[in-house]
Amino acid sequence: MSIKDRLSRAVRSGESCGDLERRVAELEAEVQECRNVNLRVAELTDLVTQLLVPLASGDQEKVRELVEGYHSGL
Repeated sequence: MSIKDRLSRAVRSGESCGDLERRVAELEAEVQECRNVNLRVAELTDLVTQLLVPLASGDQEKVRELVEGYHSGL
């Protein structure tokens, strides 16, 4: 269904422009929240990937450095 069709349907059902604007604002906030969560997951995935090699080789100093760098970036 096109945006034009949806708007026509909303107007026929009695929804005001204010209702539609409020709903769009809610959806935009939800999209931004999803983006933030995805970014956080990507950052954690990068950290885990970076930690695998030092952990496997027993390089505790490198592990400590990576974790401290991650915590300071929060």
